[in-house]
Amino acid sequence: MDSATLFAFCLICISSVAGHNDKQQEKDIYESLWISSLDLANKTLYLDFVQRMEAGDLPAERYVNFTIQDAYYLVKVTDMLQNLSTSVQKPAKLSRFFRGRYKSYSSFRDYFLNMYFLKGVSDIIPTPAIKKYVSDYETVMNTKEPIYFAVSLLPCSRLWVWLANKVEMKQSNAYYAWKKDNKDGHPEKHYKKLLNKYLNVTDKEAYRIFRMQMQNEHDFFASS
Repeated sequence: MDSATLFAFCLICISSVAGHNDKQQEKDIYESLWISSLDLANKTLYLDFVQRMEAGDLPAERYVNFTIQDAYYLVKVTDMLQNLSTSVQKPAKLSRFFRGRYKSYSSFRDYFLNMYFLKGVSDIIPTPAIKKYVSDYETVMNTKEPIYFAVSLLPCSRLWVWLANKVEMKQSNAYYAWKKDNKDGHPEKHYKKLLNKYLNVTDKEAYRIFRMQMQNEHDFFASS
């Protein structure tokens, strides 16, 4: 094969692979949602809270306050999932999703509260950022089809894994446990097939809700 023919063959192969990837992307709203808000993920990574956690010099009281607010968020979202786990009966896969997410969240809620010797979160005053975040969840739950609540859950699940893998920490870092606890998550196991089955990649409402919750995540870290 001469060099000109080989070059043309390589271009055809590259074009074929690129075309295949484009078609995959067209059908994959799970990935498209993330890519559409990757700018917010990067902004969150470079917030003072995350950068100082990475450096190991984040004041302890800021991390404590962050954890307290996270406890409030966790309990409130788990309560909503409990509601959805019983109210959503069809389609079957979505019903199983909510039952599974409720089981997982409630187990982690109990572990989290016990670890910090908390009986509940009734005495916690939410910051404006967390108050809005929880309120946006409630609005989605009460005004949208249940599949959009699944969309609203994804930013937290995906962003924390991404952040944990982006920050560079040694085990001697006081906040290494946060990285260790979050870096090995696999949100795609719960969300990818579900979202790709029930949502079209051009669903504008899914993108709006996903970005809204990504912004809420950003604002939570920014206010911590």
